[in-house]
Amino acid sequence: MRYLVTGGGGFLGSHLCERLLNAGHSVIALDNFSTGARENVRALGEIGEFEVLEWDVGVPFDVDVDGIFNLACPASPIHYQRQPTRTTKTSILGAINALELAKKLNVPVLQASTSEVYGDPLESPQVEEYWGNVNPIGIRACYDEGKRAAETLFVDYHREFSVDIRVVRIFNTYGPRMALNDGRVVPQFITQALRGEPLTIYGDGEQTRSFCYVDDLISGIVALFFASGEHRPINVGNPEPISMNELAAEVINLTASTSNISYLPLPEDDPLIREPDISRARDVLDWTPRVERTEGMAATIADIRERV
Repeated sequence: MRYLVTGGGGFLGSHLCERLLNAGHSVIALDNFSTGARENVRALGEIGEFEVLEWDVGVPFDVDVDGIFNLACPASPIHYQRQPTRTTKTSILGAINALELAKKLNVPVLQASTSEVYGDPLESPQVEEYWGNVNPIGIRACYDEGKRAAETLFVDYHREFSVDIRVVRIFNTYGPRMALNDGRVVPQFITQALRGEPLTIYGDGEQTRSFCYVDDLISGIVALFFASGEHRPINVGNPEPISMNELAAEVINLTASTSNISYLPLPEDDPLIREPDISRARDVLDWTPRVERTEGMAATIADIRERV
């Protein structure tokens, strides 16, 4: 089969392209490389039939494919807060353009949504039925509300036009190929530890995240895409939360670093809890994360060590 991956030059997008190629499919990666990296996809043509289409997902596109994975959007607060209106447009116009192509070709289309649709949740763990607690005018709203609007579009295209949609709500993911300068906590901690710099924690460090290794995450995305008739949002992530203090200590230990910890004020609207309920993924997709964090962190540290 031939698949289109928007945002194919990004961290998750490049891993998804690689997985599809290894399964024998041909892949088109659509990316304008505003936040993705050409280095992420440079060697993928050696695996199979692979093409890079340098294009902005906010501009309509027309390619002949058997399915669409819509992953294009800045995902780190540094990037999306730098260009908030562009981020909202990318989420909404990108969703419309992906849906219009899927409607025209009568092919399935998957939306890479996010745990950020839950905002700063008032209940934990977060189940798919939870409507969330999002500040619609906060500094994170361009991403949070953009992704929520994209989910609305996907569901309404299914209701009105019978487009064959999938919606995956992705929780924190880590692994090789993460950008080193976009402020996400795992590469930031590892880079600081390898350089012997203080690890920067915002707030008191007791806020939690749930980190899923990228190989597991991609397995969940692929399983959902091929789950015929599953049109509900599905959480994909690791259900085991860890505090930022615990994560910092773990990184210092795994890197044998002499770094200490520096505490700074918590940014506006930064969620204090992030923990997925993955019961639906277990039941519908027979999916659960398998890579232990120590194993995944070792691979991630090795990748970042090469680049630092």
